[in-house]
Amino acid sequence: MKRQSGFRSFMEIALEEAQAAGARGEVPVGAVIVSPAGEVVARAGNRTREMSDPTAHAEVLAIRAACAAAGSERLPGHDLYVTLEPCPMCAAVISFARIGRLYYGAADPKSGGVAVGPRIFSHPQCHHRPEVYDGLSALPAEALLREFFRDRRGGNSGADGDPGQT
Repeated sequence: MKRQSGFRSFMEIALEEAQAAGARGEVPVGAVIVSPAGEVVARAGNRTREMSDPTAHAEVLAIRAACAAAGSERLPGHDLYVTLEPCPMCAAVISFARIGRLYYGAADPKSGGVAVGPRIFSHPQCHHRPEVYDGLSALPAEALLREFFRDRRGGNSGADGDPGQT
């Protein structure tokens, strides 16, 4: 993972959002958007079940809130912290919103859209590619996901324990 000088992580807030999502029975994924001035402008956890909305992923909800606050469909220079590698849908939204930097925790070998799968930001049709920093607070993010799915599967934490957003 690349490092920036003077870097301050906001992943602890994303982890709080992920924990809250898990407590609501949602897949424990959390996201935070930080302005170029270093202020948290939006935070969210998954709400797909609660809202009966397959697009209500943490990243999308946070981007919607940040865009509403900014009065713009674009967030240039903003940072997005998310506990799990974004899926292809979320990666496309990140590109459309012109997010400057993406920081994510756990890799998602089943449903990821950044480092695995379609690799949205590497696609020739992708018009905006954020800087990507992976593995930030990966261990606690992975632990939240593992525990959530272990509990849902009655304690069986086999090889199918890496869930993605579903």
